[in-house]
Amino acid sequence: MTTGLKITQGTFSYLPELDDDEIKAQIQYGIDNGWAVSIEFTDDPHPRNIYWDMWGMPMFDIQDAAAGLHEVNRCREAFPDQYIRVSLYNRKLTKQSVALQFMVNRPSHEPGFRLIRQDSSDRVIRYTMAPYSADRPHGERYRADGSSKSNGSPGGSDGSGAKG
Repeated sequence: MTTGLKITQGTFSYLPELDDDEIKAQIQYGIDNGWAVSIEFTDDPHPRNIYWDMWGMPMFDIQDAAAGLHEVNRCREAFPDQYIRVSLYNRKLTKQSVALQFMVNRPSHEPGFRLIRQDSSDRVIRYTMAPYSADRPHGERYRADGSSKSNGSPGGSDGSGAKG
């Protein structure tokens, strides 16, 4: 099921997708402010999933945004059907938090979320969001063609996990 909506997380999430020059400019802005550059990816972008997989180590000492953009493109090549974001970490003693974070890649097919309503006692209604993508196994969640072949999945190319 396609909703026509996209997941909106991080800075710039309501704007059109950033191109490589705009990504490079934002990375350079972070470097100019003394922030460390980090690339992260996941196939579970639920808002409460704050721990994404890290692509390499955080880049604390880079001076040119081209190095950060190079790592973004390497991550895109390795995980084209996953969400990828850039996090710029402010390491100053009084801050020590993510100062800027934005998406740089998303799957070609985003199935969206379902809203689950739970009626409880005393007329209390609770709502829960569940991603349609969670109906599929990890590593295959955003394959629009329905095939089980996934980039970077362990095991054989049939998605069964069996080698051979």
